[in-house]
Amino acid sequence: MSGEHAERAARLVAGVIERRDELDRTIDETADRLPLEEMALVDLTVLRIALYEMLFDNGAVRPNTAVRQAVSLAKRFGDDGSRRFVSGVLGAITRNRLQAGTAE
Repeated sequence: MSGEHAERAARLVAGVIERRDELDRTIDETADRLPLEEMALVDLTVLRIALYEMLFDNGAVRPNTAVRQAVSLAKRFGDDGSRRFVSGVLGAITRNRLQAGTAE
């Protein structure tokens, strides 16, 4: 991993840790049929990272890029339903933000 990528990864990890409660609250409110405690760890981690990028990473990644990358990670590392679950949660968050006028 190049120095630039390592720095970005470190910033993402630190940001997700710092904002974890807020990220989890947003995920929990959106995926209200599945409590956080019952989500697959891979799915929850991918959601946290993508949501952090979408909400708090100062435009480093466009929201649709964050969603696309998250779905790709879920497909690669999750189970058969991960891709669909991650896509659904992030899609709902994006739609809700658009309706509220807070999405880019």
